[in-house]
Amino acid sequence: MEKSPEEQHPIKAFGWAARDVSGFLSPFNFSRRETGEKDVQINILYCGICHTDLHCAKNEWGSSKYPIVPGHEIMGVVTETGGKVTKFKVGDKVGVGCMVGSCLSCENCSNNLENYCKKIILTYNSVYHDGTPTYGGYSDILVANEHFVVRIPDNLPLDAGAPLLCAGITTYSPLKYFGLDKPGMHIGIVGLGGLGHIAVKFAKAFGVKITVISTSLHKKKKALEHLGADSFLVSTDKDQMKAAMDSMDGILDTASAVHPLLPLISLLKSHGKLVMVGAPDRPLELPVFPMLAGRKILAGSGIGGMKETQEMLDFAAEHNIVADIEIIPMDYVNTAMERLSRADVKYRFVIDVANSLKAA
Repeated sequence: MEKSPEEQHPIKAFGWAARDVSGFLSPFNFSRRETGEKDVQINILYCGICHTDLHCAKNEWGSSKYPIVPGHEIMGVVTETGGKVTKFKVGDKVGVGCMVGSCLSCENCSNNLENYCKKIILTYNSVYHDGTPTYGGYSDILVANEHFVVRIPDNLPLDAGAPLLCAGITTYSPLKYFGLDKPGMHIGIVGLGGLGHIAVKFAKAFGVKITVISTSLHKKKKALEHLGADSFLVSTDKDQMKAAMDSMDGILDTASAVHPLLPLISLLKSHGKLVMVGAPDRPLELPVFPMLAGRKILAGSGIGGMKETQEMLDFAAEHNIVADIEIIPMDYVNTAMERLSRADVKYRFVIDVANSLKAA
């Protein structure tokens, strides 16, 4: 007979889970494995809410396995270490992002690209090496292999730093990999949500010229005055878009809604790169001729490997880059999900797990 979630492992855990496609989250008792030789046990203090959490809770991508404890922007403190752990000690401030396992032997893993391993184990809604489901950070404790845990720099706040573990690496990695981090370049950022506002902060730290591209004119003041972007384009304004044609070296597209690509491709110079990091739930139409006419590149990028994630956190700490957040208690999470679906958040919700989970 299959064991219940609270019987699968010896360590009792508590969190909030979605049980069906309604996505409604409620208190959930389950269990974590014992701290293995290479594991660290983490007392979770904060966990960011990512749009992926909403997609998975409601099975919008068709891959959800219930019950689901979401959360892959996890910040906490080490409370126990296995006998062969070398990277961490009890009391260290640490984080866990989107993955907790991979094969560690394939070409991607050997090149510090565990995020592209075919056997990647996601932090939640996945299956661990022992055959049991993974549960995320909307919970009190986590046990993870030290390889998939990152050290949090002393001057990086755990609450506002939490979204860097997904939104941060998701934008930092492609800007670096595709060479869109060179001072003097002109880079477009599509969308000014959870991903987009952090992308602007990294791009600004790299010294590039930044144009925010959005359907929402009301975000112009925030983009220019608060985040320091150099210009703002309303993507539905044909005159503005036409005036900006052939002006950008690259564009990072963070939009998760279905949207046309042709206007964005038209903004690129010859050899320009349009990099997709948002995840629309339906296919986008790709016009090929404008790509051919300028040898333009359409690419995608997903999070980053563990080495680069640590590099990103260290860079963020050095340049005082954190997310703009709204801290919420655990029992507000369903309201937060509803607001997230309406884009009613500036710009990332972060759950104060330590101070609200037990009372929920």
